[in-house]
Amino acid sequence: MKKRWLLLTVALLSLILITMIGVLAIAIAVTYPKLPSLAVLTDYQPKIPLRVYTQDGVQIGEFGEERRAFVAIGKVPVLMKQAILAAEDERFYQHGGVDYIGVGRAVLSNLVSGHAQSGASTITMQVARNFFLSSEKTFTRKFNEALLSFKIEHSLSKDQILELYFNQIYLGQRAYGFASAANIYYGKTLEQLSIAEMAMLAGLPKAPSSYNPVVNPPRAQQRQRYVLRRMRELNFINQVQYEAAVKEPLSVRRISESFPVQAGYVAEMVRQAMHDKYKDAIYTKGYRVYTTLTAAHQTAAHEAAKRGLLDYDRRHGYRGPEGYIELPAGVIAPTEQLEDFLSTQKQLGDLSPGIVLAAERNLVKVYLRGGKIADVSGKGLQFAARALNTKLQPAQQLRRGSVVRMQLKGNDWQIVQLPEAEVAMISLDPKDGAIRALVGGFDFDKNHFNHVTQAWRQPGSSFKPFIYSAGIERGFTPASIINDSPLEIDPSSIGGQRWEPKNFDGKYSGPMSMRDALTKSKNLVSIRILQAISPEYAQSYISKFGFEGRNHPPYLTMALGAGSVTALQMAEGYAVFANSGYRVRSYFIDRIENSQGQVIARTAPEVAGINAPRTLDARNAFIMTSMMKDVTRFGTAAKANVLNRTDLAGKTGTTNDTFDAWFAGYQQKLVSVVWIGFDQPKSLGGAETGGHAALPIWIDYMGKALKGVPNYQYPIPEGVVTQTIETGRGPREEYFYAEFLETNSELGLGGSNAPASQTINDEVKDLLF
Repeated sequence: MKKRWLLLTVALLSLILITMIGVLAIAIAVTYPKLPSLAVLTDYQPKIPLRVYTQDGVQIGEFGEERRAFVAIGKVPVLMKQAILAAEDERFYQHGGVDYIGVGRAVLSNLVSGHAQSGASTITMQVARNFFLSSEKTFTRKFNEALLSFKIEHSLSKDQILELYFNQIYLGQRAYGFASAANIYYGKTLEQLSIAEMAMLAGLPKAPSSYNPVVNPPRAQQRQRYVLRRMRELNFINQVQYEAAVKEPLSVRRISESFPVQAGYVAEMVRQAMHDKYKDAIYTKGYRVYTTLTAAHQTAAHEAAKRGLLDYDRRHGYRGPEGYIELPAGVIAPTEQLEDFLSTQKQLGDLSPGIVLAAERNLVKVYLRGGKIADVSGKGLQFAARALNTKLQPAQQLRRGSVVRMQLKGNDWQIVQLPEAEVAMISLDPKDGAIRALVGGFDFDKNHFNHVTQAWRQPGSSFKPFIYSAGIERGFTPASIINDSPLEIDPSSIGGQRWEPKNFDGKYSGPMSMRDALTKSKNLVSIRILQAISPEYAQSYISKFGFEGRNHPPYLTMALGAGSVTALQMAEGYAVFANSGYRVRSYFIDRIENSQGQVIARTAPEVAGINAPRTLDARNAFIMTSMMKDVTRFGTAAKANVLNRTDLAGKTGTTNDTFDAWFAGYQQKLVSVVWIGFDQPKSLGGAETGGHAALPIWIDYMGKALKGVPNYQYPIPEGVVTQTIETGRGPREEYFYAEFLETNSELGLGGSNAPASQTINDEVKDLLF
């Protein structure tokens, strides 16, 4: 009887098994032909973002939905591959797409634990899912995944499959593929990763959000150690390597530090230019754009601009907290509430948002992102100390719940604030216009408006050299004597308004040389020069430097820089002086490469002395440089003497009511312009001249940019005559156009060879004297 029941049972089980095999066979026969084509795998076209670099290869920007960098599997370090296999599929090179041993092990593990804690997805199955299927947990999806895995294994080699997985898998922080993740999390290439870092990345595919070392360091480290343990068990690493990797501190960089060189404004300029040319393809086709920036120059400019603007802001005192949030009473506050709020606040460089937990006279406790509590006292509290006064309005007080900005100086935290003013700085090579550094504002994440290219402001006295240059072309010389005395302007000559111009300091020096007038930035002298040559002539003349007449109406106010310019225009204008008279146009893209590294476009700039048009007489450029060198030695920019150079030239600029502060200056190899002001124009403060607010930034940058560059001796062009004249500082070599010396005029004007238009009428002579 028992035997009979046994036979029936075996027969029944056999029938069930045969039926299941039949059903499976039918399912396979029906489903397999309907599986998607593998063309997307065999002709893999990853979505690679646009990447932007400095000229020397440092990345400064990336644009695309997916942050991805394709790497051929043959170039992947062996240990990186082994870390992935240890974490995801140790039998990858042995199974045929589905690892039956792994499936059995996972089933057994899940039965022992009582719940599903282990999966059995192979790398091939993950490729099938990532390219063709959803992540829903259904039998149908798993069945199709297995069939696709067999099809993939039949069509591709193991290395091809691993290459697809390596470059396609999502690893958190918008990173797709391990090469991209290595850069995003560690700022390294795959070859530069340590074993511990490889294990950390290899642990991410299982759950990128849960094991993200930026978001959840403890869980990430737990997963990392599991991967290291598996690598050791599989003999991919030895015991010494394992112990060293386990002990290695967890160190990932903040995502805001993704790019080692801060050049967000230039990266955005590149994105806009690329989109104009290639449209939306720029976000997926892997274009690489190399700019004209150099990493050292850009870093120096960014740091100088930031430091200078913070110094300006500090001089004008603490305005109070950025905001306020309601917190329960007591020193201890709910961490979740604090973290939720801080997640909405931008980290701007090294200026971190924080929330005051307790505020006393000599100590303020501030909660920072990630649970850190900073104690601020002593010097760290000095800047904001006035806000501890309980008599102030609540919004101005430092108190529990105040939102503040923190900066780490050495080992001590200090309370700072975001500046309200803005800054622009540009530096370019006057030989061909290549932009070496560009800072369009305090921080790109704070304000995308590019103050170098988009902000039209009055240049003030920094525009005077162009007027003086026009004067020299009309017969003036640096030795021409002009009266610095009060002047009442006929309303009709300035557009119908009564005007009594004054010097910045309200003082007048009487008759003085044109050179000294520029050195001391005398407004009345500039106006008299413009009267002599006529505003209409000057309006036409400034086109030599790239300025458009429509932005500079032909009134005497032009002499004081009442027109509108951008910092970029000013840099291009001063470049004409620096390169001895050639008009070069700035550019910021050196070359464009496709995803294979082939150059598909390259800028062919106009180069001074080669193919750039000469728009200014070399003699004029030399004489103007000579005069502006005195500005940096004895005049309003004398602070530049700290650089201990004899080849610097430039001009300060301060507009009415100190709305704008400028310094534009150059050396033979570099032109740099700095501007400071408010987006909604208002006074920077009575003492904030171009020499006080903008010049220190220029000095800070040029000191680094010109380090090791020898002093340059500007050659005297043919047709310039040198004569010794007496000045208040003793004998001095002065420069003149040879033909203009034929006149006996004490003005240095006219002459038998001078054009008739250089004749100065008696009325103008009276004004000059």
